[in-house]
Amino acid sequence: MRLLAFLLSAFLLAATAQAQIQVELKFSRLQYIAYEPVVATVKITNLAGRDIDLRDENGQRWFGFEITANEGRYLAPIAQPAEPPLKIDAGQTVTRKVNFTPIFPVHDLGPYHVRANVFFADLNKFFYSQTKVFHVGDARPIWQRTVGIPEETAAAGNVRTYSLLSNRFADHTKLYVRVEDKSTGAVYNTFPLGRVIAYDGPHAELDRANQLHVLHCAAPRTWAYSQIGLNGQLLARSTFMETKTRPRLRHAPDGTVAVRGGMLDAPVAQSPQNPASKLSARPPTIPKDD
Repeated sequence: MRLLAFLLSAFLLAATAQAQIQVELKFSRLQYIAYEPVVATVKITNLAGRDIDLRDENGQRWFGFEITANEGRYLAPIAQPAEPPLKIDAGQTVTRKVNFTPIFPVHDLGPYHVRANVFFADLNKFFYSQTKVFHVGDARPIWQRTVGIPEETAAAGNVRTYSLLSNRFADHTKLYVRVEDKSTGAVYNTFPLGRVIAYDGPHAELDRANQLHVLHCAAPRTWAYSQIGLNGQLLARSTFMETKTRPRLRHAPDGTVAVRGGMLDAPVAQSPQNPASKLSARPPTIPKDD
């Protein structure tokens, strides 16, 4: 009887330990193009019946991911940002958003299998999410221009290549921009500018500072305007509606570029994009998927 009681208590303890932390992993979509932000959402739920502290211990990081590429090839992280300890109250859920692009080499074309893990030092145990899959492909280039960096700015004398890319999904087509230095292979950013319809091709112009201005038709009589910096920052974004005139990009005598025609509808200020420095940091500010 004592042996039976011991085995029963051990079983109950193991079952309790299994249920103490729940880890959920989600992606906003299944398809991405090479070098664009691949953002995962991780939810960590405390089911221990008490407050818990998650922390690194004995060389184990409390928060991480396992990613495999083609043929089960394990991907080691490019960088492992320190994640500060986290306290989760009993019954509470904490959400983390992680941009994989600056942390893991997920730039090659093909499928990637991902599993999030949480290490609970009190039990010396890992808890895992279900495995999720996303695919990386590449988009069709429709416009490209290589420019020099002006002397009065940082990295003067280097070059950047701007590319506009088109990617067709099941029910829509999306326009992307990529900024890279082809001489070194460095890709500074790739991100979507939004949906595009085949009403008129995207219009691209460079101003006197070699910043890129893009105007594209996002919906009937609706045009999206974006300004992109030399390091891939989204500097400005706004929407113009067709009126009696259709919006167009025009050069001013001083070398600046502006939209002429149409009516400004919904300007949206954007901050420069910066890589995430922590696993828990929010991804760079990018246009929302729509």
